[in-house]
Amino acid sequence: MRVHVVADATDTDGGYVAERLKQRGAELVPLDRDDLPTFDTIGGSDLVLLLGSDKSAHDETWIESVTAEIRLIRASLAAGTPVMGICYGAQVIARALGGTSWRADKPELGWQRVDTTDRVLCPEGPWGQMHKDVFAPGPTSRVIGTSWRGPQCIVDESWGARAIGWQFHPEVTPATYEHWVHELYYGDTGDDPKELVRQAHAWAPKTRNLAHALTDSALTYLRVDRDVA
Repeated sequence: MRVHVVADATDTDGGYVAERLKQRGAELVPLDRDDLPTFDTIGGSDLVLLLGSDKSAHDETWIESVTAEIRLIRASLAAGTPVMGICYGAQVIARALGGTSWRADKPELGWQRVDTTDRVLCPEGPWGQMHKDVFAPGPTSRVIGTSWRGPQCIVDESWGARAIGWQFHPEVTPATYEHWVHELYYGDTGDDPKELVRQAHAWAPKTRNLAHALTDSALTYLRVDRDVA
């Protein structure tokens, strides 16, 4: 199984999701989202995984990067390669499939429960949250998870191969979350950074198990399982 992982050059940690993919025999091929090749030049791919970012998909500053990622998503699906996205990755999937995204009135942080209509592809968690933007899905996408901020999980089967996107962070490890707290949203949200870090460590064992099970379920839904050794 060959998985192309799209990420910022400064934050390539796929955490528990990447860990499970490697346990399943995956070869992870990194792609810099600020210098993306076209889909037809990356070689064979069984799955495209889009990680999070501190960018905003709606910000004109990043329009070239976002446009290139949208092209990659659409080309992947059209060629029969499924796409999985996390946080910013889910927002770009939503945009690629006819939806949109925008700045929320307040960031969503900490370990939060998700309301779900599909406990296999979107277990209720709690899951780690670290985002300042929200999204609305395109007309062909189906929302199967929500929080009070908006959609938390979408699936789509209308663009060729299947796609799934999670707004929450199934992949995040305590070390990565602690880095995010201090580097991204610490100090201006009213949240206690020490409490956010405490939650990351307290929920780590359950998060890892949930993330591994969720990765397995997503591979089955995306029909990658048949190609797994």
